[in-house]
Amino acid sequence: MSLSELMACHECDLLTRLPELPPGGRAHCPRCGCLLQRDRPNSIEKTLALSFAGLVLFIVAVSFPFLAMKAGGFEQHSNLLTGVWLLLEQKMVLLAMVVLLTCVLFPLAGILGLLYVLLPLHFGRRLPRAEVVFRLVSHLQPWSMMEVFMLGILVSLVKLGHLAEVIPGISLWAFAVLIFVLAAQTAVLDHHQVWERLEALR
Repeated sequence: MSLSELMACHECDLLTRLPELPPGGRAHCPRCGCLLQRDRPNSIEKTLALSFAGLVLFIVAVSFPFLAMKAGGFEQHSNLLTGVWLLLEQKMVLLAMVVLLTCVLFPLAGILGLLYVLLPLHFGRRLPRAEVVFRLVSHLQPWSMMEVFMLGILVSLVKLGHLAEVIPGISLWAFAVLIFVLAAQTAVLDHHQVWERLEALR
């Protein structure tokens, strides 16, 4: 029995031999019943498609106006990075770095990292350090907090609605769709399948 056929349960740490799963099948821990593995057909291809879509949406989100505010005859536009610069101007360096990392850099690194690993795998190839990159992507995923940022924006829009006219820009819509695309990307990605492909191409 090879080590690639074994998996430790996330709940009780029981080492279990993974069976050959049918399309859409699931494997559960024989001790505690925890879900160990779920077959996701065409996982790599679906994740690749969502990653390309996410990259396009990310470029739109950082390239166009995020919001426009009209008040007293004046109109002011802001983009995704405006908040970071404002925090830096207010000497809130740590908060600015947290926003930049969790809402911009980590999501972008996750998208690019998956493309680096999965695109060659789709063509039966493996790039150098692919395992390291894929492991890094897995570690960064919980730190991507775009949905928290969007929730803060929605709260701000409600509070500012009676003071000024707030006009959502194309960047805001792209950012909102990007959140759902990245959530779908996480849902369809089969980590076990990726590791098996990487191991087979060593």
